[in-house]
Amino acid sequence: MKRELENLTPKEIVAELDKFIIGQHKAKKAVAIALRNRMRRRRLPEELRDEVAPKNIIMMGPTGVGKTEIARRLSKLTGAPFLKVEATKYTEVGYVGRDVESMVRDLVSAAVSMVKAELQEEVKEEAEKRTEEGLLDLLLPGVKQHESEGGDEAGAPIPVNAGGSAPGTGTAEGTGAAAGAGAGGGPEDSRSATREKFRQRLRDGKLDDKEVEIQVTKSNFPAIEIFSGSSFEEMDLNLGNLSNLLGGKKKRKRTTVKQAREVLMQEEMDKLVDSDRVSELARQRAEEMGIIFIDEIDKIAAKENRGGVDVSREGVQRDILPIVEGATVNTKHGMVDTSHILFIAAGAFHSSKPSDLIPELQGRFPLRVELEALHAEDFIRILTQPQNALIRQYVELLKVEGVELEFTEDAIKELSEIAAGVNSKTENIGARRLHTIMELLLEEVSFNAPDLSGQKIPITPDYVKERLDEIVQDQDLSRYIL
Repeated sequence: MKRELENLTPKEIVAELDKFIIGQHKAKKAVAIALRNRMRRRRLPEELRDEVAPKNIIMMGPTGVGKTEIARRLSKLTGAPFLKVEATKYTEVGYVGRDVESMVRDLVSAAVSMVKAELQEEVKEEAEKRTEEGLLDLLLPGVKQHESEGGDEAGAPIPVNAGGSAPGTGTAEGTGAAAGAGAGGGPEDSRSATREKFRQRLRDGKLDDKEVEIQVTKSNFPAIEIFSGSSFEEMDLNLGNLSNLLGGKKKRKRTTVKQAREVLMQEEMDKLVDSDRVSELARQRAEEMGIIFIDEIDKIAAKENRGGVDVSREGVQRDILPIVEGATVNTKHGMVDTSHILFIAAGAFHSSKPSDLIPELQGRFPLRVELEALHAEDFIRILTQPQNALIRQYVELLKVEGVELEFTEDAIKELSEIAAGVNSKTENIGARRLHTIMELLLEEVSFNAPDLSGQKIPITPDYVKERLDEIVQDQDLSRYIL
């Protein structure tokens, strides 16, 4: 669960990570300290605060041992904007591949989405009221909300399609109902009573399938999307707000009340949330709390006395360097300073080592943590202990079909030993091997689950051997399947 950064001690951060990631205590400790230092920095006097740089981290270890998961869980834990990128996607000055500055723009976009969702939650109640009034205006175009019912401006009805509706829409029924209600009293009373009757029916969901006609905004510049790919990022940056400046076309669309509610709700939340405030808060959050996880950094490590492709790799490093050192990047939400963004780099470093990175970049990653390879004992814990343990996932998935899986301890041990054995004989992909093994183990049960409803399926060592032994023994086959 997301908590305020100030309230998390390093021990609590590690304890939260332990719920999802097995082992790797050194790496957890390093990121917990780095995260706590961000909180400490925010409490420093302003003149010293800007001088304290984040302690960026390089994680070294084989694939599938938890490098990415540690970074991802950190962001969820603290509500920090998080972005995972692969170093191999970038090329020098953006030629063919992506420009390295795009990682900052993507981080800010993630922060904008996060802040916008939080602010929309704050105005959700008001947006629901406005949406309801807008739907009533659509259903009863001749029965407007009385001025006294509107309250202040914030409660005014939405001016959506207020001028009437095409024949065959929900309007006809509303008009008829209004005429019938008028016989019992004054015009204002009858209109108010009719509106309240429809309001109750709307809340009860009795009008969800009724058709209405709404107006939706259509962008004037759909062609912009064609030019917003990775090779045209600057064009996207310059034209990104053009459609907002010139306005969008309105398009009439017939839909059900249920679908109209979703469209109008989104429009109302967008209206109630100040986009300038969203951009300002998002920039601040990205600068102060943003985390960029650069995976496969070992793939751009240039080896000595090598030319060709290594020249491009070194160029990518030199392009990444100013971003990590601290640069101002232009985004469509404003200028963003990268000086205090936390960078976590990771790589297997099988055929290279951190010292193969250019010295300037090495200096910007002062903390280096080596993650340990996983063994059979670790696989047992991965299968059973985390909150999102694999065995629990499969048990719950098949329980939906009425099938009860029951894993014995010996079966879990057998699965772990198979995973460790295959990793040692073929490519070591760490805990990801368990996903492949579990899929093969339960393939038949998953396929036939609808026909096995109400049954209990015991998963024993014999069952595991029967399903997996042939593939494990045949190394050539397991190389392609496992």
